[in-house]
Amino acid sequence: MLYLTRKVGESVVINGRITVQIEEIRGKTVRLGITSGREDSVLRQEVHDRIQAENQAASGGAGLFARLFGGKGE
Repeated sequence: MLYLTRKVGESVVINGRITVQIEEIRGKTVRLGITSGREDSVLRQEVHDRIQAENQAASGGAGLFARLFGGKGE
């Protein structure tokens, strides 16, 4: 993991096309501004994790269906 120190108004650039800027700091809360292309997905970690879990559960059900009903399955 890379650790950086930034002040309000300062930024980091990721892969030359995603900019993350520190907008505000209040106590333990940091407000970020993110500039990226439309093709870049930007999600909070908990939202990303939930989507991944739901996708895995959905694909597991499809594999079970295929195994039960003669498809190739997983």
